[in-house]
Amino acid sequence: MVHTEPGQGSVVSNAPRIKGSTNGACSGSGRLSPVVLQVRGIVLPEREERSFWIDGDRLRTEPVPDADIVVDGGWLLPGLVDVHTHPGTEVHDAPFSDEMLRRHLTDHRDAGVLLVRTPGTAARIPDWVDEDPQLPRVRSAGRWLATPGRFFPGLGRDVSEEDLVHAAVEEAKASSGWCKVIADWRHDEPALPRDILSAVMQAVHAIGGRVAAHCQTADGSLNAVRAGVDSLEHGMHLDPGLIDQMASQGTAFVPTLSAFGAGADRRRTEEPSARRDWWLAGWEAMLPNVRAAHEAGVTVLAGTDSFPCGTVTSEVEWLVRAGLSAETALGAASWSARSWLGLPGLVDGGPADLVAYDTDPTLDISALANPSRIILRGRVIA
Repeated sequence: MVHTEPGQGSVVSNAPRIKGSTNGACSGSGRLSPVVLQVRGIVLPEREERSFWIDGDRLRTEPVPDADIVVDGGWLLPGLVDVHTHPGTEVHDAPFSDEMLRRHLTDHRDAGVLLVRTPGTAARIPDWVDEDPQLPRVRSAGRWLATPGRFFPGLGRDVSEEDLVHAAVEEAKASSGWCKVIADWRHDEPALPRDILSAVMQAVHAIGGRVAAHCQTADGSLNAVRAGVDSLEHGMHLDPGLIDQMASQGTAFVPTLSAFGAGADRRRTEEPSARRDWWLAGWEAMLPNVRAAHEAGVTVLAGTDSFPCGTVTSEVEWLVRAGLSAETALGAASWSARSWLGLPGLVDGGPADLVAYDTDPTLDISALANPSRIILRGRVIA
């Protein structure tokens, strides 16, 4: 459970005011007076003691006299990241809801997750999300792109195989440059043909975009890797013989282990069936594949794909179980994920998004669930 101060879910009312915000203190001239915050502590992953001054929503390393200190000591991380989450709807037959979207993103924020990638949602992320300083930064892939028989009917954007390339380009242009393709679905149905997925890749890359692919079958993962997708989501039944190609071409691996791990015990109690046996066989191979992918140089990232939101700590713990070091697993949900999404960590001029801890979370991953301070866009969050 996240440790917070009273008033969880809102900006601290008695926190130092931010320069340039409407909460700034008024000077005698009636204009807002600049207020700069200071944080200092041991920065991960560098393990160096540093001080930063927060001016607006940016970090600065140049000292500012008389700054209000809001973090003094402890461990500082770039804001946590969940690279696979679907805020806005929780069940397959429910409509997308702005109210639920706000609640899900707030749950992420209150857990220290200050950047999310949404590889598919029931509706495109509305503009007001980017304009709200109290919500995490979002990198959206637009709506799920589903060809016939390969997703929950009506939940994503249903398109024909012939129209998939055009739709992928549309979603990438309308979002954060990403699109998400459902590359397979049922274990006993054919995966999306490789030539179609390759055409999607070429078209989306031509506009500077990137492609995420949902894959759970062996054929789906094979086609996605051979097509050169930018991120392989889930990767159940991934042939380990494809891992070297993933490393060489830069395909990231987002295994969402916590979502699968949560269902493993339930699956084992089900009546024997071809689907049950297929699922369990895929699950048994996932942790070894994650470890092998990391050892081969594949970028492994943390994504939850589950509810409630704000549970990326669980995914980090699963990555450690798979054989990643605590620091590598933590990076998969912080500095490594930010770099992969094009954002810097705790550096001069970087976003003022950080999480502070009283103890070193690389020594005890469970400490991630208890941040002592969360700062988003330069604002102190309770």
